Amino acid sequence: MKQFMDKDFLLSTDTAKTLFHDYAAKMPIIDYHCHINPKEIAENRKFDNITQVWLGGDHYKWRQMRSNGVEEKYITGDASDYEKFVKWAEVLQKAIGNPLYHWSHLELQRYFDFNKPLTPATAKECWEVCNAKLQTLTVRDIIEQSNVDIICTTDDPIDSLEWHRMIKADTSFKTRVLPAWRPDKAMNLEKVDYTDYISKLANVSGVKIDSFKSLIEALKVRMDFFAENGCSVSDHALEYVMYKASTEEEIEKIFADRMAGKMPSTEDELKFKTAFMKAVGLEYHRRNWVMQLHYGTIRDNNKLMFRKLGPDTGFDAINTHGSSAEMAAFLNCLVETDQLPKTIIYSLNPADNAAIGTVMGCFQDSSAVGKVQQGSAWWFNDNKTGMIEQMTSLANLGLLSNFVGMLTDSRSFLSYTRHEYFRRILCEMIGNWVENGEYPADYEFLGKMVQDISYNNTNRYFEF
Repeated sequence: MKQFMDKDFLLSTDTAKTLFHDYAAKMPIIDYHCHINPKEIAENRKFDNITQVWLGGDHYKWRQMRSNGVEEKYITGDASDYEKFVKWAEVLQKAIGNPLYHWSHLELQRYFDFNKPLTPATAKECWEVCNAKLQTLTVRDIIEQSNVDIICTTDDPIDSLEWHRMIKADTSFKTRVLPAWRPDKAMNLEKVDYTDYISKLANVSGVKIDSFKSLIEALKVRMDFFAENGCSVSDHALEYVMYKASTEEEIEKIFADRMAGKMPSTEDELKFKTAFMKAVGLEYHRRNWVMQLHYGTIRDNNKLMFRKLGPDTGFDAINTHGSSAEMAAFLNCLVETDQLPKTIIYSLNPADNAAIGTVMGCFQDSSAVGKVQQGSAWWFNDNKTGMIEQMTSLANLGLLSNFVGMLTDSRSFLSYTRHEYFRRILCEMIGNWVENGEYPADYEFLGKMVQDISYNNTNRYFEF
């Protein structure tokens, strides 16, 4: 029997152990998509206790606490931080097979030197050990200790980016913290506050927005500002990758009607969003920005809790809507004029793995190695099974060697251990293929390959 989460955790073969310990483990981290608050990095926040850094905004943990019947006051309510921590310890002991069990213990081991399983019996000791460490452990300490080279946050077009500029000006902090462009609010014209948002965009861009054309011009102004602050990455949260053809006149009328207070029909919404995505996609190509497409989510399903807590609080789910035909049509509308940007496609539905693998194979070319990528197993899939399935499908249908690897997609500064988790799983997969005689034991090539997937491919692809 192996020891609990020891140095060879998840590594069962000699090949896997060599690839991880001698090659993958030493590579820096590029976290090219996350939801970290740059203000907390700029101010170098120090947390008072483990609950603040661990449970404060982690809806992954909140979902499991609710699944165990924990009252909301111990999750997002006014219970004390210690009470919330003890409740989490009670839940974690039950989370066998859940990635939270591994993530949580990797975080306890790497940042707090706490190597015991967290249970109700060890909760008080763990609380005290972690809190003692946090007295001298700041946000920047965590980032530097994790060997993080680059962080890309998630930022709205109207954001001032003041915290990014403050971080850049501090030469004592070596990690680059770059903005990533997330224009969902400018696209989602079905939202009740859409016209209010457009007014804010007009103010900050200095462009009078009275047409779809002027909307895109305002966004270009803000893209210039983002680019000046180091941005080369965009990101879109879509229900699915849609394609609904229309004319310029139709789009202008849809936009004018919405600005006049008329809500769009479903068909008009899809036409508008298609036109929006095409317009910004062309601009990404011109600027050599990477376009990330996250889709497959049904959001805010529990309306009672949405009214109480708002979005991103643990009430989203996987959407099973199939969209490979429209996704191919959307990519094709950019390819037809040879203006498809580098694109990363993520689906929350693991059933889409093969579809993504075959669609992206239609749009590769010599302008970039792995120009169209399948994104890493995301959100509900960034577990051991999900990562293996995603990488196996990618290997079956494309070139795993060109994969841009892992990201945290997290709001927690302790989540960098997810890169270690991913690298261990990657090395275990490759190790099994080698030791099963499916690939030669060429450590020079294999070692470079796991280093590329861990770091080098990402750095090359995004051209940081």
